[in-house]
Amino acid sequence: MTTTDATTTLTAERADLLDALTGHRWFLTHTVQGLSEEQARIRPTASELTLGGLVKHVTATERMWARFAVDGPASFPVFDESTAADWAADFVMLPTETLAGLLAEYADVAARTDELVRSLPDLDAAHPLPEAPWFTPGATRSARRVFLHVIAETAQHAGHADILRESIDGQKTMG
Repeated sequence: MTTTDATTTLTAERADLLDALTGHRWFLTHTVQGLSEEQARIRPTASELTLGGLVKHVTATERMWARFAVDGPASFPVFDESTAADWAADFVMLPTETLAGLLAEYADVAARTDELVRSLPDLDAAHPLPEAPWFTPGATRSARRVFLHVIAETAQHAGHADILRESIDGQKTMG
């Protein structure tokens, strides 16, 4: 066991999950440091992705999966043609949004997720996945798998962010 303070004792598994989340979040947030608002909105590649949009998307995704770990499939919106625009909007940094605001919201969501990793009674507790074309019908997802998915999602988008940033001003997260 790893002790983090006088009241919280983490298993090695939970400490590893937190370490992986922290590491991949750092790569994403480090990649956007020093950008102007305009740069955060630039689409420097053939894709629709922007750096601000990636931060916004990762925040929304982590928030939704963390809720799922606690509340199950009701945490997900209905997946159909009527909600497609809402899903796409998670990737768009609106004119009223700032990069600092998106990063602050991401930090808040990350803190709540980290608290769940520390405090959920059972990482094996599972909920059925909602109906969606990308989920196997009848499949379930444990809290552990939820956190592993958030780690993978964050790592994937941190890589996207690195490519976008290098395309904007040549800066690389590593190397």
